Amino acid sequence: MSKRVIQGREVSDAQVQAWADEAEAGYDVDELRKRWGRPPRAERASQVVPTRFSDAELAELMERAEREGFDRSTAIRAAVREWSHS
Repeated sequence: MSKRVIQGREVSDAQVQAWADEAEAGYDVDELRKRWGRPPRAERASQVVPTRFSDAELAELMERAEREGFDRSTAIRAAVREWSHS
């Protein structure tokens, strides 16, 4: 049998069987919906806005984000807030 790999990690036959047993037993759909996705940032779901950055722009963004302890999304939102308040 071939090796199973998920996100770069090998998955054992026992784990695959455990997942199959769990699926066959059934899932609580309401409970799964609670765990799906990120929590909302506002009263309703936020919009995803794809944006292109050059390698240099992205490197600058990430350097500043790391200096300030932000992830990329938080850094972009902070930059937009700063721009909109100036």
